[in-house]
Amino acid sequence: MNVLVTGGAGYIGSILCGMLLEKGHTVTCLDRFFFGMDSIKDIADKVRIIKDDIRWFKPEVFEGVDAVIDLASLSNDPSGELDPQKTLEINYKGRVRVAQLSKKYRVRRYVLASTCSVYGFQEDVLSEESSLNPLTTYAKANVLAEKEILPLADESFTVTVLRQATVYGYSPRMRLDLAVNGMVLGFYKNGKIPIMRDGRQWRPFVHVRDTSKAFIEVLESEQDLVNEQVFNVGSDDQNIQIFDLAKIIAESINIPFNYEWYGSPDKRSYRVNFNKIKEKLSFKPEYTPRDGAKEIFEALKDGRIVADDPKTITVKWYKQLLEMNALIKSIEINGVIL
Repeated sequence: MNVLVTGGAGYIGSILCGMLLEKGHTVTCLDRFFFGMDSIKDIADKVRIIKDDIRWFKPEVFEGVDAVIDLASLSNDPSGELDPQKTLEINYKGRVRVAQLSKKYRVRRYVLASTCSVYGFQEDVLSEESSLNPLTTYAKANVLAEKEILPLADESFTVTVLRQATVYGYSPRMRLDLAVNGMVLGFYKNGKIPIMRDGRQWRPFVHVRDTSKAFIEVLESEQDLVNEQVFNVGSDDQNIQIFDLAKIIAESINIPFNYEWYGSPDKRSYRVNFNKIKEKLSFKPEYTPRDGAKEIFEALKDGRIVADDPKTITVKWYKQLLEMNALIKSIEINGVIL
């Protein structure tokens, strides 16, 4: 299968592209490469690389493409609030454009990367049929994209939405602003695990390789199992309260449980039911937060992850790019030639 992965150089995308190649698929990686190309350097000679934006790339990209996995987005809640309008342009309108063009150019399958954060704050254990309560621009953009893209499905165009749990684990495009990864980083740098107040909030978790496996299983499943379907991606046993998660992290890397609080009380809290993907697609994660914590800690110790690399904290890197862009515009306005 010839698969186009938007956001293919990102935290999930760089892992997914490699796994698709291992499964024998042909891969096209479309990305803005805001974080550079190092994340796909090991597979760069095996994939078709397109440096472009989902909002305006030329439709000719779809020629010969059998399936699209749409990962491109501003990738977390804090980043989404830097410029809410821009977030909606990319995460909502941009991905709707990708889906509509996919159908127009006779791509057979389209998979949207969504998020369990669409559930917001709710007390119950939530299934795909539960009401949505998006609290951030990032979550709201995902809800809007889901609602506009799912109705595009028909017999010749298979559409699937994957609402992913909070992702963790090592990736070539490393993110240290995710709960498991960030807790390990905090201990590595300061000897204390950072915990966002008040610690009682629930989150579901999934390893980056497991969520990548879910995308591939959707592509390779029978159409009637996945068409016009929404799946939560994760496992019931990885619904964990944040304070308990910190304890698990400490135990897994064999450190004393020293911690520090940060931030205002988190308004997001949700537990998610993952029976549907387990029963329909036989999906079962292979990794746990303990595994993820160990691999992040080892990668920090051996230098594969640089603790102070600004690119590993998404919102900080976007802010730096915005500041650089403002400086360039200022230089242009003042007529200064570099």
